[in-house]
Amino acid sequence: MGKGARVSLQFDAIDKVIKNAIGVMESSKYQMFEICESARNEWEALNKELHQVMEEVSHTIDQVDKLEVEYKRSRIRLTEVSRDFHRFKEEDIRVAYEAATQMQLQLIMAREKEHHLRARRDELQKRIRNSDKTIERAEALVSQMNVVLQYLSGDLNQVTRILESAKNRQLLGLKIILAQEEERKRIAREIHDGPAQAMAHMVLRSEIAERMIDREEYGSVKDELKDLKGAVRLGLEEVRKIIFNLRPMALDDLGLIPTLRKYIQDFEDRTYIHVRFDVAGVETRLPSAMEVAVFRLIQEALANVWKHSKATRVNVEITYQRQMVKVVVKDNGIGFALDKLEVKIVKGSSHFGIMGMRERVELLEGRMDIESEPGAGAKLTMIIPIGLEQREE
Repeated sequence: MGKGARVSLQFDAIDKVIKNAIGVMESSKYQMFEICESARNEWEALNKELHQVMEEVSHTIDQVDKLEVEYKRSRIRLTEVSRDFHRFKEEDIRVAYEAATQMQLQLIMAREKEHHLRARRDELQKRIRNSDKTIERAEALVSQMNVVLQYLSGDLNQVTRILESAKNRQLLGLKIILAQEEERKRIAREIHDGPAQAMAHMVLRSEIAERMIDREEYGSVKDELKDLKGAVRLGLEEVRKIIFNLRPMALDDLGLIPTLRKYIQDFEDRTYIHVRFDVAGVETRLPSAMEVAVFRLIQEALANVWKHSKATRVNVEITYQRQMVKVVVKDNGIGFALDKLEVKIVKGSSHFGIMGMRERVELLEGRMDIESEPGAGAKLTMIIPIGLEQREE
């Protein structure tokens, strides 16, 4: 048997193994998804019950407070009729005693109900926290399975080319898939923690309003609807933020510079870090993909400043030249040792943000330089070429 035939058989065997692995993982992924959905449904049911229990706790506490006042009055009344034999008869004493006894019994029952409701509330809160952890673990497992499935589902010829290429290109492909999956996970978490939570809250508030309408408490219904309208506005704002993070629509309509000005303004409001933004050269529209890439690079650079530098001021400068765009991001933060950073990047143990930025710039056939010293801030310079063909495109 020739060498080509043996290689073909090996690839067929590898392809069969990969397909079997994909089938098993697809089945496991959907089972994990069902577990995740079941946990979410349980979480929603627990939250709904918790809301009802907290309403009952509040009502019962008010009832206990009233009963304590009434019981105190009945005790005082019993003391009065028991002491003054001239004014009150034996029948009056008996009635006062029975009233005090009855009030005491009601108070004991109300306190017992309050104790039971508080215990139920604490139990529900604990179960909700456990459900949150279950959902998070299930989502992490589904995310990891998606990464492996995407990696395995590629064409076998592509797998062969990856095996034959350099090690860094293998890692780059895997990092891209990991980055995509992390982005999906982040978006799913944002939707879960933002709009999904808001919608669940709206459903509960609308149910409360329905019960108020049934009880003809129209004044309270009006207040509830005002709160509901505010919750809808907040939910809409969260959705708009998520959409902007996915793809700033202003990039297509207004271009890179106006979109960056808006993002930097929001960044300042959110982080209290002052950002000076300068544009040099003649501003021109770049290809859409390149404008998105430059926007993401500056977005990631500012995110790194916020997370790691402890800076109070940042300078962002974009310079348009005939055949390139130069981006400089400089901060007055704590800085770092470049040699240690390079070691961490090579090991892959830290600074995934900088690794991702460097890979983005290299994919654009550009260059990224970092200047920093401990205590002296950091300066990030990215040079991205703009060829004539790219301009025409």
